[in-house]
Amino acid sequence: MRKEKRITQEDFATDSGFDRGYISGVERGVRNPSALVLERLAEALNVDVSEFFDRQKAEDFKQSV
Repeated sequence: MRKEKRITQEDFATDSGFDRGYISGVERGVRNPSALVLERLAEALNVDVSEFFDRQKAEDFKQSV
């Protein structure tokens, strides 16, 4: 979603209040963010948390990588 919105990791980190390294870890799947963290990330992306759990979006993302 961050890339779709053309937001850099640095800007996303600033907007969400996290370190860029933490954002990178979440995106790579090596961090397990809590529900509160997901809420902050969703807010920074201006989306609903439920969009993180959209199965079709996840499949589309896997195919694009």
